[in-house]
Amino acid sequence: MDASTGTETPASAEWLMKRNCSLSPRQALLVYALLCAATLGIAFVFTLRGAWMVLAFALVEAAAVGAALLHYSRHALDHERVRLEDGWLLVERADGTRRQAVRLDPSHARVSLPDAGMRTLVRIEARGVQVEVGRFLTPSARLELVRALRQALRGASLLYPGPAGSL
Repeated sequence: MDASTGTETPASAEWLMKRNCSLSPRQALLVYALLCAATLGIAFVFTLRGAWMVLAFALVEAAAVGAALLHYSRHALDHERVRLEDGWLLVERADGTRRQAVRLDPSHARVSLPDAGMRTLVRIEARGVQVEVGRFLTPSARLELVRALRQALRGASLLYPGPAGSL
């Protein structure tokens, strides 16, 4: 859970929120390879001695652990990024293989935190488009994000009166 503020000039700001994972996908693959080598090596020795059922259970175990680590690896790089630059508020979300990006008008954006509860997310709304962020933050970090976003948007509304020709 990393809510870090990147470069903050009057015209740009960025907040990156990432999942707190102890293993990268590459490290998870290495752990899986080592585990499979050990398990299947021992099972192969038992198979040579006539206990072929040990190999069958070792293969089932390797498949189950592989499925669990695959799910873990798909979501290890999940993140949310809120970026304010060039007159736009860009909200990007990565969830497994799905990527979503939403552009909002910062001069009409409203940031709110409906409830300070554990599961309440930060709501950003502009011109009828609503996005929720902060899945990887603690409640206190969400409050800090709301304060920082409001401050940045207050400055952005003075710099950018809104895109030309927008409704």
